Amino acid sequence: MPESLTVELTELRDTCQAFASTYLVGSDSSAETRAQIRAAAKSAGLFGLTQPTQQDNAPTQLALCVARETLAAANPNNMDSVFGPSAGVLGGVTGALAQSHLEPLLAGDKRASFGFTEPDNVQPTHGQITGEQLIVNGQKSYVTGGADADFINCLVHIEGRGPSMVVIDTNKDGVILEKKFVSLDGSHHAAFRFENVSVPSHHIIGEPGQGLPKAMRQIGDTRLLFAAQASGYMLWTLELLKAHLTSADKSGEARGNKDVVRWHYANLRIKAFAARSMLYRTARLADEGENIVNEAMACKVFATETIGEMVDTAIQLVGGVALVEDHPLAILYRKVRGWRLAEGASDVLRLNIGRGILELDRGRI
Repeated sequence: MPESLTVELTELRDTCQAFASTYLVGSDSSAETRAQIRAAAKSAGLFGLTQPTQQDNAPTQLALCVARETLAAANPNNMDSVFGPSAGVLGGVTGALAQSHLEPLLAGDKRASFGFTEPDNVQPTHGQITGEQLIVNGQKSYVTGGADADFINCLVHIEGRGPSMVVIDTNKDGVILEKKFVSLDGSHHAAFRFENVSVPSHHIIGEPGQGLPKAMRQIGDTRLLFAAQASGYMLWTLELLKAHLTSADKSGEARGNKDVVRWHYANLRIKAFAARSMLYRTARLADEGENIVNEAMACKVFATETIGEMVDTAIQLVGGVALVEDHPLAILYRKVRGWRLAEGASDVLRLNIGRGILELDRGRI
């Protein structure tokens, strides 16, 4: 539980609180400011939390959850500049691919993106091995950050081998950036088409045909991230509401003195308590080596739906001023709405949890 942290995790929490206050809250989005934040995060030991090593003192899932939740609880700007890029599906690669892509990625010298989603009613992105080359054709419709990426970790169905993860450099001949677009939360995405793109066969990550488990593991690893950040935003929203409801209205009476208002506020606190309990329990199970696929899905569904409901209710209680586009609640509403679709839509994840229990006997209460 959040109350049962080790001395090291308590220090990490305190470090993150101080870091958010000093470097993030009120910061602008200029390249210079973001560079300063990254440098400060490296000095504070936060930048490398997403890049664990095999050492005994490597960051744990619980540490990552503590850090992400604590930072998000300040509802700061530029939170994405604090942590360094993770290895993702490139984790564990060696040799030429490690030197050309993994090492520059972890150092921040190259940017990666993830190509999984394809347009409806099209043939899956496919490839054929010819000598030492893999020839790729197909489309990816929702590549987050793809327009600025140096390479795409792309799910490709290789002829005779099956789904495989393949590194495709975006400057390759035949890699066509078809469209750039911005989603509701302000994040940037891209659609790509591949026309006879030739990549070295050693750009296949791991064994050919093992790409789908790698892709799903990449997606699964980010679900606790969403839950942790959602939990942090819950804490911020509850504090904002508490300040609003204890302040006086025009009559001089506290806004929270009405029973219906107290009921709504209490209901949000109940759900936040449940969401944080789920998050910390699941992170501990992960650190104990347990299979938490179903639990991570449950956390992601509950936390993202709860923060959506919480911000929506907060807007209702605060009133029309919270609908102004630069109000913190309006900004947060746009930020969290897409999370119920990201890394698995809530409805799909519910079906997967049901399947995990009824067909595979996986998952717990």
